[in-house]
This record gives sequence, structure tokens and C-alpha cells, in this order.
Amino acid sequence: MIQAPRGTFDVLPDDAARREVVASHARRILGSAGFRRIETPAMEATELFARGVGEATDIVQKEMYTFDDGGGRSLTLRPEGTAPVCRAYLEHGMHKLPQPVKLWYLSSFFRYEAPQAGRYRQFWQVGAETIGVGEPAADAELILLFAELLDALGVRERHLRLSSLGTPEMRAEYRDELQRYLRAHEDELSAEVRGRIDANPLRAFDSSHAGTRGVMAGAPVLLDSLADDDAEHFAEVRTLLDDAGLGYEIDPTLVRGLDYYTRTVFEFTSDALGAQSAVGGGGRYDRLIEQLDGPPTPASGWAAGIERMLLAAGELPVAPDLVDVFVAVAPGFDHRAAFGLATAARRAGLASQLELSGRSLKGQLRHADRLGARYVAIIGDPITLRDMESGEQQETEIEAIIPTILRGKRL
Repeated sequence: MIQAPRGTFDVLPDDAARREVVASHARRILGSAGFRRIETPAMEATELFARGVGEATDIVQKEMYTFDDGGGRSLTLRPEGTAPVCRAYLEHGMHKLPQPVKLWYLSSFFRYEAPQAGRYRQFWQVGAETIGVGEPAADAELILLFAELLDALGVRERHLRLSSLGTPEMRAEYRDELQRYLRAHEDELSAEVRGRIDANPLRAFDSSHAGTRGVMAGAPVLLDSLADDDAEHFAEVRTLLDDAGLGYEIDPTLVRGLDYYTRTVFEFTSDALGAQSAVGGGGRYDRLIEQLDGPPTPASGWAAGIERMLLAAGELPVAPDLVDVFVAVAPGFDHRAAFGLATAARRAGLASQLELSGRSLKGQLRHADRLGARYVAIIGDPITLRDMESGEQQETEIEAIIPTILRGKRL
């Protein structure tokens, strides 16, 4: 039997309902703060991610689904959302609009990695981007909106980790210092970390290898090397979060797996997820749009995994689908009148379903009860309308059924 590819999954109706709860909260929370939804193509030019995300990142080196489109062009299924949004921002002239431009998305993404709890090769993320301003308040607002979304979903045991990466120039100086330190302890590092000392030494802080973790406990930290203006920016972000009453942990070892980050970086985790506790994160990326041949444009954003949030949220209340009227057919009667009534009810704004499976009348009433239908219209002789809450039933004309339901009259 053919099955879904490894690392992918079908979103079945009950799961889709839970995901719609996430989308509804995201729409409400982000929309109220001025964010407008954007959707970018599932595939982009490979160069977008090589230049934007970074040639040395694990995403570009190991995890992208890249293919020739048949015309000699290299395309990649999008592994993340920020670079495509920035491409759209430039392509459609959004830099000419009043700034900031606030955008949010809820989309599917693709990465080739080992499937595990809440992590898949095709996955969904909700994300938010504030483009065109460099103020610390933009960072703080994004973090608070992220926290509000997690709270609305009931994400359990959540924590916020916070740090700053400074500017690329300062980070380059720190990178040299860290590389010297790692080479001095090379024999104690994992083979993976040794292999990327030159290309991406900051990822050593993410290693779970015991020897590497011991080395990194004494490593120099980027936060101690911030320039004065970067330190002031970070202090203002913390002040705004303090004023809002949002708790956080300063984590000097926090690094993000993408090269475009500058200054503020953050990550929300949940103890409910176990060892792989990350729910989502983000930060400031003031140089990314310039790297994509745009004008210098400060920006900040975040993304969160839908699957990770749902796992951390546990049971998520889902409102049942509303059925105003179920149209049943008595034995020996034609479905034509039932079909016409169900269609007219929908055109009148009512949620209506009709019998399609040949059940007995008793079976139809049981099915309507399972659906939670408010009323059952029975096409027979006579035509009757049954109030499912009270159990009362009355004879009626077919033309009177829809007006009776619209008035909400109890039988």
C-alpha cells in the first residue's frame, strides 16, 4: 500500500480543526497589532537561500530540497519563511510604503532532516516580520506577540531565552577569537564541530556532545563583546519586556541556525516537549535585504512550528461544526425535495446537510444527533420539522422550514 513519504503526514479533519484554532489566534493577535497576511510560493530560486540564509548553514548544506525545473534553473522548496518574505518585500516595492511593513504568514516548509517528535520534512510554521524599522520596540513587540500566541494556545511550561549577536563586523572579530579557542581544544570536540570550526564555529554552542559541551562551558561569549550601541539596543529591549512583565533568561550561548541574524535573538522553549524543547524563535536581521540587493533595511521577525506548538499545548478545545438543519427522507420519498431544501437553506446562510447514504429514518435521526444538528426536516407525508433539543416535532409546509429556523423559534 502506498503511504505518505517518510517525514510527512496527512492533516486529517480533527487535526485540521486544531490547526484552524492556531490560525484563528494568530490572525486575531497579529492582526490587532497591524500585521497583514502574506503567502509566498512553495519554491524559490536556490540563490535566495544560499545568499540569504548562508552557504555555511546546515539548512543550505544538508537540508534543502533542490531540483532543476527542467529549464536549467535551480529551484528549492522553501526551508524557511523570512528570506522569501524579504524577496517579496523588494520585488513588489514595499520599501516605498510607509514603514514599517508588518507581515505574517502561515505556510508549509521543507527540510531534509531526521524525523522526530514534532519535527518533519514537510512542516508548517506561523511567522511574523516587521520590516523597515530598527527600533528596540519592534523587537520587544514581536516577542510579546509571540508570547501572547503561546499563552492563547495554552502552551505549557514555556520559557524565553534572550541574547544579542551584535553586528556582523563585531561578530567577525568574536568569531576569530572563538575559532582560536576551539582549535586550542580541538581534541575534545566532536567530529561535527571540528569540521565546521572554519565555516560556522558559533554552532558549537548547540552541540549535545559531552566533550564539546565541556569545552563550550569555558568559551568566550559574544554578549561580552557587544559594541556600546548594540548593548544599548539590547538593554532597551530588556527594559520594554520588563515593563510588560514578560519573564526571560539571558542566554549568552543562544545562537540561531541562520546567518542573517543581527543584534536581538530569542527562542521560546517548552519543557513539555522534552529534550528537543524549542517551539520557535527569531530575532533581528538588519542586513538581509541588503544582501538580496535591496537598500539598507532593518528588520526583525520570528517563526514557530505549528506541530511543536500543538504538542506543547496538549488538549486544545475545538468548537464542533454547526449544523442548523439535517434534511432526512422518509422511506419511499424522492430525494429531489430534500436536495432542494438543503440547497435553499445554505443559500439562506444556514449550515445544512442531507441524507446521502440510504439509512433508515431512525438511522438518519441518530446520525443527525451525532452531528449536533439543531433541527431535522423530514421529507415525507406529512413534512415535519423536529427540534433536536426539545425532541418536539410538528407538521409544516416545506416553504416554512427555513423561516422557522432563521427565527430560531423553538417548537
